[in-house]
Amino acid sequence: MTKVATTAKKVTAKKTTAAKKVASKTTVFLNKVLITQPRPDNDKSPYFELAKKYNLEFDFHPFIRVEGVAGKDFRKQKIDITEYTAVVFNSRSAVDHFFRICEELKVKISQDMKYFCITEAVALYLQKFILYRKRKVFFSADGSVDGLKDVLNKHKNNERFIVQASDMMNKNEIKDFLIKHGATFIEATYYRTLTNDISEVMNNNYDMIVFFSPFSLQALFENNPKFKQNGTLIGAFGPTTSKAVEEAGMRLDVKAPAPNSPSMVAALENYLKELKK
Repeated sequence: MTKVATTAKKVTAKKTTAAKKVASKTTVFLNKVLITQPRPDNDKSPYFELAKKYNLEFDFHPFIRVEGVAGKDFRKQKIDITEYTAVVFNSRSAVDHFFRICEELKVKISQDMKYFCITEAVALYLQKFILYRKRKVFFSADGSVDGLKDVLNKHKNNERFIVQASDMMNKNEIKDFLIKHGATFIEATYYRTLTNDISEVMNNNYDMIVFFSPFSLQALFENNPKFKQNGTLIGAFGPTTSKAVEEAGMRLDVKAPAPNSPSMVAALENYLKELKK
């Protein structure tokens, strides 16, 4: 073995040892996790089971809240829902408030209305309001905005879309996509996403913060523009949230869903198992 090869081997060994030390140190201090969602109503939540198993402390504090627009205020937008043939949904909240508006205004939705959803979970949630038929319900294959664009691309010339106006994020990729391709659509506001006060909770030193939407990440920087990740671990649920974390220049440590981690709880447990190795 040459001198260069021997030196390289020693350097690699040192890096491996250092990495193990860092992992070990992380394991010791990974005991306080902030979940940016409301506390589960049921004490049997898998979060609490995980907490007992790994001696973790979970704090729950929603970074955002959704407030519906009253029917009388929706009327001021002068939108006739019956003139459109498709609706784009980016969340269950969007589904809830769209059908709430329709009920308040006594709007009868055509059975031929088509629904385009960001995830399969959102698409299945529609069963609460409509007779679910695959020929009129579509969703992104991977739960990403790009995946939803692929689905919309097949229908962009044949439908007239209603898109929830983006009132918190600086961009609306679906709107931009429809404009680019000359599709017929209108922006409607049937709910608003608002930022909660998180100043008090951010005074705590968390080992990990877990985000579930790009809005929650934006709320973090709105409340604390000078926030630096430093050693804080970051978890993200959903492709759009993961993308927002990376675009913010932050390191993404735990990502879900994944092939072996369909939920955030599963992703956290798999991460903890890896740290223990």
